[in-house]
Amino acid sequence: MLIEQQITIREATSQEDSLIAKHFCHMWQDMGVPDNAINPNWLEITLQYIEQARRDLFYKAFVAEVDGAVVGCASCQLYAGLYPNVLMPHYRKYGYIWGVYVEPAYRRQGIAKQLTSMTVNHLKAVGCTQIRLNASPLGKPVYESLGFFSGNGMQLDL
Repeated sequence: MLIEQQITIREATSQEDSLIAKHFCHMWQDMGVPDNAINPNWLEITLQYIEQARRDLFYKAFVAEVDGAVVGCASCQLYAGLYPNVLMPHYRKYGYIWGVYVEPAYRRQGIAKQLTSMTVNHLKAVGCTQIRLNASPLGKPVYESLGFFSGNGMQLDL
């Protein structure tokens, strides 16, 4: 039986970067990535990435709190791209959402949807014309409920 609790969604502080990194690592583990496939320096790598993204890519994170404890998070930033961006920003300025994670005991309460909505609002505010993300099977219905749809991205597993 779920007990209704007060959920607070707010912007994360830089002091919470380690917790965001921890949730990011847990996200991969929840998707079945074996521990030996995760770089042992995952914390340092993630913290360096967040620092660079905050400096250069309008990075922002949001957290969900219940009784003062962070139980979920989501990160967003400008999409740095995989090739030279020769298009003007008013035509194409992509945002990217990553690291959406809610601790198992707090899932199915709308927390991921609220966190994702906050990231969408931030990316709209910085002028993004499109937002991209990679969805896990559990996350796909959440994102679809917010208007996300599958595009023409393709992949070849080797």
